[in-house]
Amino acid sequence: MQTSVAKEAHVTELPRREQWPARAGSQSWIWLVVAAVLLLFAYGRWNVPLAAWLAPVFLLRFVRTQSLKVGLPVAYLLMTAANAFQLRGMVPIPGAMYYIFLALFAIPAVFPYVIDRVLAHRLAGLKSTLVFPCAWAATDYASSLGAFGTWGAAGYSEYGNLPLLQVVSVTGLWGITFLMGWFAAACNELWEGGLVSKRARGAWLCFGTIALVILLGGVRLVLFPPSSQTVRVASISKRKLGPELDNAVAERMFGGKATSEDVIVIRSWVTPIDDDLLSRAEREMQAGAKMVFWGEANAMMMKEDESAFVARGKAMAAKYHSYLGMALGVLSLGKSKFIENKLVLIQPDGQVAWEYSKAHPVPGPEAAAQVPSDGKLRTVDTPYGRLSSIICFDGDFPQLLAQAGALRTDVMIDPSNDWQAIDPWHTQMASFRALEQGFNLIRQTSHGLSAAFDYQGRRLAAMDHFQTSDYVMVSEVPTRGVRTIYSRFGDWFAWLCIAGLIVLTVLSLRRRV
Repeated sequence: MQTSVAKEAHVTELPRREQWPARAGSQSWIWLVVAAVLLLFAYGRWNVPLAAWLAPVFLLRFVRTQSLKVGLPVAYLLMTAANAFQLRGMVPIPGAMYYIFLALFAIPAVFPYVIDRVLAHRLAGLKSTLVFPCAWAATDYASSLGAFGTWGAAGYSEYGNLPLLQVVSVTGLWGITFLMGWFAAACNELWEGGLVSKRARGAWLCFGTIALVILLGGVRLVLFPPSSQTVRVASISKRKLGPELDNAVAERMFGGKATSEDVIVIRSWVTPIDDDLLSRAEREMQAGAKMVFWGEANAMMMKEDESAFVARGKAMAAKYHSYLGMALGVLSLGKSKFIENKLVLIQPDGQVAWEYSKAHPVPGPEAAAQVPSDGKLRTVDTPYGRLSSIICFDGDFPQLLAQAGALRTDVMIDPSNDWQAIDPWHTQMASFRALEQGFNLIRQTSHGLSAAFDYQGRRLAAMDHFQTSDYVMVSEVPTRGVRTIYSRFGDWFAWLCIAGLIVLTVLSLRRRV
């Protein structure tokens, strides 16, 4: 009897690298099917927050119960297919390049599964459960340093879960990725070892940590909400006042090859829109707005017309003692970099506070055409808090927005321009920057969701471009932000995950199997 028990104990202590492939079978492929269905709704246009937690549980189970040569290629193909569904219409890349993008985009998504499959079975208990979350958080962080910023980061799937989202004020976006990955690994630990085994201790620690994070987040929301005075902000998107610009003229304009005849046509197209923006801005100032701005590059003009247009804005701001954010697309035709995508902020005294140029133009035609930016955020102290600005795609780069935290920004204005496929996803992504850096955010989005958020992520006002006709959003925004742990210490948690992954790698290599 004792011999039998000893043998059984010996079997349970075998390295899991030998156990996982032995469990492969028809059930493994069932878990793959479950993961495939859940992944369709784990990110993007049809996001379901709970699906983002459950999909990695089943995909990790499949990868762990298959050999490397089967599990990882299948997981990669599944990730590629899931991206094609999740991002349908959201990536404006034509033709074959779109499918190349999808194939490349799936590489970092499958990378944590590769690391877990190679390392986790060589470790025991808590250490085994930490491989996957550390690898996932480290991968999300590394991906954020690329040309597309935080697109693809898992944490965005949890938009709206405010108690959970408070953790990003401490860890940044990477804390949510870590918790989701730890949950997947912990569930697999219970799956393999049972509810009462020694190996289950790490899983119960995981579940307790997630519960504590949500509890503390709820406490922050209830006990420490914004309590400052608010300021009335009006934000505007341009209206269609006539026929669109002829396609041939538009192609020559955005190709930097417009003729003198084209310039006449362009002026006749943009002048009514620009005049309308100023007229509607004046209406909002008369109604009591202390800050007014409009969407990204909504006011387009030739370079030689810029000074006269800005002068009109100066006079209006001085007349009504309001701040006016003039988001301009200024064309200098005939140059290789021919468009200035910028925000000119006018103070109540009629003086220019700053000109800020978009720091991260979208890769492709926009980046090729835009005059380069110095990448530095500007601030100005106002009676309504310290004010700063970004432009659209800038909001997808936490490292750029770290300047806002360091500058102790209270209110961030974000003129933007999207398209229907990324409405409301892109604005939801931007709200995470408010939580991270502790500022209040107003994002005015042509062809998308406009919304205002306080520094705890509450949505204060919203307007969908496709469900309105006036294209004006009025919001009452707190005039004071906070200094968060993340704004003070930056990506400390991401680096902790990287360090943890290195330590776990060393420990796994030292273990004999």
